[in-house]
Amino acid sequence: MKAVYKFIIMSGLFILGCTTIVPVVAQEPTEAGKIELTVTGTVRDRETRKKLENVTVALAGTSIGTVTNAEGVFSLKIPRQKTAPQLELSHIGYLNTQFSATAPDDAANLDATIWMTPVARQLDEVVIYGGDARRIVEEALKKIPANYPSAESMMSAFYRETVQKGQRYIAISEAMMDVYKTSYDQRNADRDKVQLVKARRLLSQRQADTLAVKVVGGPSLSLYLDVVKNADALFEQQTLEYYTFTQEPSALLDDRVQYVISFRPRVRLDYALFEGRVFIDRERLSFTRAEFSLDLSDREKAIAAVLHKKPAGLRFRPQEVNFIITYRQQDGVTCLNYIRNEIRFKCDWKRRLFSSSYTARSEMVVVEREEHPERLIARRDAFKPKQVFYDVVKEYWNEDYWKDYNIIEPTESLENAVKKLRKQL
Repeated sequence: MKAVYKFIIMSGLFILGCTTIVPVVAQEPTEAGKIELTVTGTVRDRETRKKLENVTVALAGTSIGTVTNAEGVFSLKIPRQKTAPQLELSHIGYLNTQFSATAPDDAANLDATIWMTPVARQLDEVVIYGGDARRIVEEALKKIPANYPSAESMMSAFYRETVQKGQRYIAISEAMMDVYKTSYDQRNADRDKVQLVKARRLLSQRQADTLAVKVVGGPSLSLYLDVVKNADALFEQQTLEYYTFTQEPSALLDDRVQYVISFRPRVRLDYALFEGRVFIDRERLSFTRAEFSLDLSDREKAIAAVLHKKPAGLRFRPQEVNFIITYRQQDGVTCLNYIRNEIRFKCDWKRRLFSSSYTARSEMVVVEREEHPERLIARRDAFKPKQVFYDVVKEYWNEDYWKDYNIIEPTESLENAVKKLRKQL
């Protein structure tokens, strides 16, 4: 448990306040396969009409997919098929939804509103497995080798990180990256690697936005926050003693009933623990989702967990540290799908009256996955443990950068922030 922070701190960091100006350089888009149809949709709750965030959207029968943004919007680039492509949408608490992407033969784009139906019926009463909630977690840990990839795999993933000062964006960066993972038979990330394929960034040039603070983050979180693959990230058999487990009412995900197990610290250690809940498929006993936060009851331990470096005289106060990790079923195997982490904190200088609030956020979605990859990531090409994402990325923002790549669609506020930051340049 303690080691996860040592790993993450070394894995790549958010940096607030880098003001080096790099000329904009045009870059030819990488060939990513011929894409013939782009499906753009807004996903809503059928009863409340509310837009749904973090809905998994996948092309049926393939590993191609994405997730909706905070405004319920997704855009999925797919090859045209002889029959209308079928999209599959899944979200916690909703019935799976099938959408036929029917478009004229000469159309390059299709826009749609897709409605998802919340679970209206009472889920069957679930008998606690073995008599207590902790037993469910123990059995799910034992079944990891059977439920998750037993072979090495290469994932194509889209990554975005942002930093806000108050409500204003001061840094935005994105990347397409390859993520290599070894078999889940061994729960460690020692041989897993990340390689940046394309990346771009925007940084505020305002002097007042400069803050030389480094907090945990970066592309390598795709390795270390995979709580199933990396035993140090959350649970292993030896650390279950640190938590109290409680079974909550069941939920539906991917049309399958899920155990919902909440947990909170039951002991005090010399480092911060977590509190939150995990979702476990009732039949397969596979982890499908984890939502948890860092315990901030001891501020010094929390600071040690997330802060890497700060100037002398600056006071750093974490407000929230949250994580979401989701998995989805593919060909009978449970695979990593989406990772999101968010750190909210305040900073002020000694002998100054006011403090400033910041939010550092990163998210990654797997857009394609291949087992037994022919190409591996060479050590020289891998994102290094001590590298910083902002230092590696030299490309500034330009239009149509991603071309044929599947990404997480930006929200309207993010698009407006890009326009404002580009004007500063």
